[in-house]
Amino acid sequence: MKKNTKLNRRTAIKTMAMGSTAMAFSNVPFSNEKANVISPLKGNINHSVCHWCYGNMSLEELAIQAKKLGLMGIDLIGAEGWDILKKYDLTSTMCYGDLEGKSTRSLTNGWCDKKYHKDLIKHYKRHIKMVAEAGWTNLICFSGSRRGISDEQGLQNCVDGLSQILPTAEKYGVILHMELLNSKVDHADYMCDNSNWGVALCKALGSDNFKLLYDIYHMQIMEGDLIHTIRENHQYYGHFHTAGVPGRNEMDENQELYYPAIMEAIVATGFKGVVAQEFIPSDKTDGGMKSLAAAIQLCDV
Repeated sequence: MKKNTKLNRRTAIKTMAMGSTAMAFSNVPFSNEKANVISPLKGNINHSVCHWCYGNMSLEELAIQAKKLGLMGIDLIGAEGWDILKKYDLTSTMCYGDLEGKSTRSLTNGWCDKKYHKDLIKHYKRHIKMVAEAGWTNLICFSGSRRGISDEQGLQNCVDGLSQILPTAEKYGVILHMELLNSKVDHADYMCDNSNWGVALCKALGSDNFKLLYDIYHMQIMEGDLIHTIRENHQYYGHFHTAGVPGRNEMDENQELYYPAIMEAIVATGFKGVVAQEFIPSDKTDGGMKSLAAAIQLCDV
């Protein structure tokens, strides 16, 4: 009798969860499915997307689709792609510098290790000016790998290095964002892999021009408790990335997060920044644009 009750309860819970997700996705109206045009967005969230998730699509093709979907811009674009974004009146919502300063794009050789500071300081000072001159605001940075460095020493190393470029960022009105990444699945040994460490770095630097890029996918893997964490630390989060967990694919019934509730929590904090989709479409229909349109609608609370 108890066994059957447990099975019935499990079945009921699964059915309700799938039903809730289906209801969320059933509200995705395509006025032109082929062009992936969705209904007007509500304006509570500034939406963006990461180009690297659509490897077979050129930046220009993605820009055309992003404009149709009502996105404000595209994330993680270097200077070599900024003219394309401007052509379509889109923003580089999270910038790289240029390919010459490729060290600034390295996730492993970062600010927590002093041996990289000289090169990072040189290129970030140049990139900050480039971002500002292009009319953009956000520039990404990374802690890098631990390589045996303690969290305490790594944090101090980050403070020592970043303090040398923050005056330039403040002068030019550019906000540096250090991304929170998981070190369990995707980025082994990465130091900035939890909110507590990242927030401690923000507090130590004490600048409005330094924030965290809170990647929802990565932080679900590392620490969970997403909504509470966002509410408690929202002043330190300047940008968000999304993806389904596990797998980094669509935010559908095959993953564990309910994105509308997470987005509601973000909006409730008064957040005025950008939420960028960073999932890899498993559904390749129309180059993954059908999945992107559904994700935008799901997150547009």
